[in-house]
Amino acid sequence: METYNAMRHFADSWGLLAMAVFFVGALSFTLRPGSKQIADDTAIIPLKDE
Repeated sequence: METYNAMRHFADSWGLLAMAVFFVGALSFTLRPGSKQIADDTAIIPLKDE
């Protein structure tokens, strides 16, 4: 039971911080300048007839 309490304490404190940092990183990666062209090219991959 001691391991469970340690993991729960870690998830309550540092897990939330790690998820928030990951979310901000993913959001900034998606909204960075120049990513629109890459997203548009990726979006039409299933429609290409090669």
